Amino acid sequence: MTTIAKRKTRKTRIVCISDTHNQTPKLPQGDVLIHAGDMTKQGSRHELEKTVRWLEAANFEAKIVVAGNHDMTLDAPFFEQHNNRAGSSHPRWPDTRSSEDNKRLLTESRSITYLENEAATIYLNAKDGPHTCFKVYGSPNVPNNRDWGFAYKPGTAQKLWDAIPIDTDITVTHTPPLGHRDKAVQDERTGCEELLHALHRVRPMLSVFGHIHEARGVERVRWNLESPGIGRLTDGVEVWEDPGTGKKQSMVDLTVKGRRPLDNHSRLTRQTYGTRHLARGEPPDGGLSFLPGVIQPSEIDSTWSVKGAAGEVRGGAKFMLGGAIECRQGVGASEVGPDDKPDVDADERRETVMINAAFLGPYHLKTTFNKPIVVDVDLPVWVTEDDAG
Repeated sequence: MTTIAKRKTRKTRIVCISDTHNQTPKLPQGDVLIHAGDMTKQGSRHELEKTVRWLEAANFEAKIVVAGNHDMTLDAPFFEQHNNRAGSSHPRWPDTRSSEDNKRLLTESRSITYLENEAATIYLNAKDGPHTCFKVYGSPNVPNNRDWGFAYKPGTAQKLWDAIPIDTDITVTHTPPLGHRDKAVQDERTGCEELLHALHRVRPMLSVFGHIHEARGVERVRWNLESPGIGRLTDGVEVWEDPGTGKKQSMVDLTVKGRRPLDNHSRLTRQTYGTRHLARGEPPDGGLSFLPGVIQPSEIDSTWSVKGAAGEVRGGAKFMLGGAIECRQGVGASEVGPDDKPDVDADERRETVMINAAFLGPYHLKTTFNKPIVVDVDLPVWVTEDDAG
């Protein structure tokens, strides 16, 4: 078997937040912003416009966003059913637009990567940025326990989460997985068991979610890879102590320099990625998955560069206003599906950090707000000074 050398990695700062519910807090600096849903309270047009303005004004190279159960008008079947039911004289959403119109606020944004049961590979490409890359899968769906948007019925969850590609580095879901940062007010576990099994299959570096406000926090999970068939998917869980008191950030340092590196090198780190497809505007190898071919530095002359106007789509890649390049993989379980091949590199992906990034505190208490959770993690560099000439 051919061994592919690991690429250089570089610290990348990811700011995680969820459940802002119309709040527009000041965000700490970082390279990537992740919002794990419930941007609004009712999903009205006014609420969505306000939130999108806030997100677009945020200074990040890439902004990954999923919806949540409160962002109801983005769920087309739910919106159509409940808007008609409300009646024309007292509609639930007085500023009624179609679900497609509302969703375009996000999908047509030049700086937001909006994911709805789909994957994207993100290449940070800003001149002064880390030039790292990662694959992210995003989903707004939640278990169907109340009358809210994006709810899935019992018995359908496995197919839904089978859509997470095996080489995913970061998952962004609104629901937590069962047993991890999902404890509600009555000491009730409300997460999704099938999502937990999917995370064990994929073992991403980060799993970011929200939904359960009172469970905000971080857990470092070590997976059981030797005998998961006995029903024990994890070998251990380390609970994070939030350092974010006073003016200090709520920081999670997973870097080598931080002395507690994540025991997870990710699939992308084990690949050698080239850039000729972006440079030439060609379709990427592998179609929708956007996995550029291996390239030697000698194949690129000293004038090589990857540039594109914000919003431009070239070679299957979308150039984002913040500097990142976004490539989509596909939509829906039927188009992605799990990888049945054995994972020969399982020992290199033994840990996942679970992050409930809920900003708003528990509803049953006086309104409180949490700090965004800032994560420093080593990600693979996809283009270096040596590559460029």
